[in-house]
Amino acid sequence: MNKKLGRLFWPGLWIYFLFMVGFAAAAVVMEQYILAAAEGAVTLLLLAFYIYCRAKRRRTIQNFIKTKFNAYESVSGTDTPFPMALVRLGDNCLIWGNDTFSNITGYQVSYMEQPLQRVLPGVSTDWLASGKQEYPYDVTIGNRRYRIYGTTVRMDDPDQTVMAMLYFSDLTELYQVRDEYIRSRPVVSIILIDNYEELIKNLSESAISNLNAQINDVITKWAEPCRGLLRKLERNRFLFVFEKKDLSQAIEGKFSLLEDVHEVTSPSGLAASISMGIGVDGSNFDESYNFAALSIEMALSRGGDQAVIKDRFNFTFYGGIAKETDHRSKVRSRVTANSLMELIGHSSQVFIMGHKNADMDAVGAAMGISCMCRKKGKRGYIVLDLENNAAEKLIEEIRQVPEYRDVFISSQEALLLCDNHSILVVVDTNRPDQVESKPLLEAISKVCVVDHHRRAADYINPVVVNLHEPYASSAAELVTELLQYSVEKADVLPIEAKSLLAGVFLDTKSFNVRTGERTFEAAAVLRQWGAEPVEVKKLLQSDFQDTMAKYQIIKASRLYRQDIAIAALNNATSRTLAAQAADELLNISGITTSFVLYPEEDTVFVSARSIGQTNVQMVLEPLGGGGNGATAGAQIPNTTIKDVLDKLVASIDQFYEGNEE
Repeated sequence: MNKKLGRLFWPGLWIYFLFMVGFAAAAVVMEQYILAAAEGAVTLLLLAFYIYCRAKRRRTIQNFIKTKFNAYESVSGTDTPFPMALVRLGDNCLIWGNDTFSNITGYQVSYMEQPLQRVLPGVSTDWLASGKQEYPYDVTIGNRRYRIYGTTVRMDDPDQTVMAMLYFSDLTELYQVRDEYIRSRPVVSIILIDNYEELIKNLSESAISNLNAQINDVITKWAEPCRGLLRKLERNRFLFVFEKKDLSQAIEGKFSLLEDVHEVTSPSGLAASISMGIGVDGSNFDESYNFAALSIEMALSRGGDQAVIKDRFNFTFYGGIAKETDHRSKVRSRVTANSLMELIGHSSQVFIMGHKNADMDAVGAAMGISCMCRKKGKRGYIVLDLENNAAEKLIEEIRQVPEYRDVFISSQEALLLCDNHSILVVVDTNRPDQVESKPLLEAISKVCVVDHHRRAADYINPVVVNLHEPYASSAAELVTELLQYSVEKADVLPIEAKSLLAGVFLDTKSFNVRTGERTFEAAAVLRQWGAEPVEVKKLLQSDFQDTMAKYQIIKASRLYRQDIAIAALNNATSRTLAAQAADELLNISGITTSFVLYPEEDTVFVSARSIGQTNVQMVLEPLGGGGNGATAGAQIPNTTIKDVLDKLVASIDQFYEGNEE
């Protein structure tokens, strides 16, 4: 074609009418009114004749197109079952549609210039202009669902696309089968009674049977509407298989079973608690069950009393509002101690590492592991940034001890020393992004983790030895238990006992929060090993300037929701001061939760504390933070205080709204 197809529909005659109107206007100016009237009348008659001819021309072209398509169908022996339409690109005007297209859309052939949006609301042709041949979305016409394909007709100039032919493929039945397949996909769930041993403790057989019946009844009533397969595998473990279409109902109900089971109590008044691990989108039952097993492990490592969904990509958490209850077993600590000692004995180098900006809990736990290494005749290197940490006083004192003069090394030195037989022990964190040196974590294949924080979705994996107890007060408490099963009293240096006790002091706020009987047992053991509480208290003291700075932070705080104090600082401060200020805010009557925000270069740090019902770990998790229900923190890079404050307030509101529902 030498000319654009558009000129077949829009012959360029308008310029002639403009000239005629101009002549009529000139006659008026020259006061030749009769001549002007005559020219105007002729112009109007010609315009009417032009419009008539144009409409006739369009009908002729349309009949030509229709005739050609009908001839094609006749010659090919087919009736072209696909709805088809011809569209002019640029203004998206519908030029033609075959009979099948007219039947499904109600398009009338006589309306040549009808916009495509009027016939098919929401459908555009931008995808054709960008070179694609398939519309990116399904289109519903009536009660049928179509997929649209298209081709373009181009002129001699390849950059000028004029016409497009659209083809509509009816995939309603295919979509119905696909949707039914998705809705009926199997979901595998493991339901575990968290505190079963505590519930049946000191109960008679008849009381245990009665308690089991109550728990079974609650779980059965919740699962009944799903019409799935519910089977009891063990005394405290159930397997529930159901279809995916029922999962959305459980999510909308926020897994009401978590709350319903709390109504079952033991004769001593202890409420039952369950965790649910759910596996979805597995390629088969085995993979879905593995997802469910990972989910239940994640739920337990986060404190229990929650539901965790695992798909192919990530974890989703529901519940977990209640505070953790301690139901650890000393057997696990003994087994972990034996496994870790054996692993240390067979290694060439042992590296110990905490989280970035290490505090006294991380340093104390690292020194406990170092003591275990010394017992096996190995040197445990503690990887630490001596310039950026929150335990300067303690580290300075440790480095005066002969056994620890060359123990602290940088991450670069560790990377040079490590080999294929080295092991890495990570303490006081379970997230790969928070360790002191991520390259070292990736360089060593044998990794052990000792941590007390609630597990995050991006936890360190794989590990060869894992002691992860969210019920413990501190990593120092866990390491103290490991030392009881691996070394003698004479093997522990007084500075090591002091460092471990300092870690317990720090994370329990001098035994005021997150303490259990195991916490005091560990403190008693450390006292026997030579730790002096008064000396530990001195380590926690701050100087006059820091004290004044801490109270300036408190002064800058504001109340939110009556019992939440938020201090958003525009100036940088130390991590220690921020944590101390967050702790100090909880000493104010009526405040149960505190948040301190402060900038450091292009990163905003958040320190959070709680002594009420607010689970600060769940509040900070959407911001990329972690911790436990009473103590948590977050580091948000490339942002501002205002943006983090807005996100924090939104996360607090979301937590409370979910809790109220």
